[in-house]
Amino acid sequence: MIVRRSQGEIDLIRSACQIVAETLARLSELVRPGISTGELDRYAEQWTRESGAEPAFKGYVVGGRVYPATLCVSINEEVVHGMPSPRRVLADGDIVGLDFGVVRKGYYGDGALTVGVGQTSREAHDLIRVTREALDRGIEKLRVGNRIRDVSEAIQTHAEAHGYGVVRDFVGHGIGQRLHEEPQVPNYVSRGQNPRLKEGMVLAIEPMVCAGTYEVEVLEDGWTAVTKDRRLSAHFEHSVAVTANGPEILTSLGTEHP
Repeated sequence: MIVRRSQGEIDLIRSACQIVAETLARLSELVRPGISTGELDRYAEQWTRESGAEPAFKGYVVGGRVYPATLCVSINEEVVHGMPSPRRVLADGDIVGLDFGVVRKGYYGDGALTVGVGQTSREAHDLIRVTREALDRGIEKLRVGNRIRDVSEAIQTHAEAHGYGVVRDFVGHGIGQRLHEEPQVPNYVSRGQNPRLKEGMVLAIEPMVCAGTYEVEVLEDGWTAVTKDRRLSAHFEHSVAVTANGPEILTSLGTEHP
């Protein structure tokens, strides 16, 4: 069931999303060669609890598997769900996806970004830029009367125009009183459900774009998804409310309407 949120509920979701936005901004400033992904996770949990929220990912269960950390940290060919570890250290030239969510007063916020570590290659820089642009193109379509497929098409068209692959195995989603709600929001044009966008819907839009193939596989840890060809992947995500005045990006630092 797709839930349309009241203004009061959107305000509560926005409150959670602002913690996400502020934490991701602070984490991105910490990203540098030599820092461990475990240290980033530790800071994320500390700041979450200091903000009066709880980690949304820690203890999250999928198929009987329990996610053990506050933050997902995905490096280079890792698409999503990379698990942080004090033994995993960032190196110059890496790119790192930071995916993070919180729950506050019963409502969730979710966001992600990808940043370069030190001096990155032109290939990495371009992939990050185009993935962020694809997110912006998708958000622009979050207008009353459009359909989910309009969002999907905008993301896929922009990414593929630059020769990139768009991941099929993971998609965006509704968000509110649960981390993942209906509807699903594919980053490619699918034959699935295609509901019309209505005022009050809140959606997490999250393109995952690859330098090569869109095909992925999950490693033995049961969580970390990597590109099948082991080429780079980037990931950006915003939680966005559909309003009468257009999309409102709740995980932006300050109210933002494209």
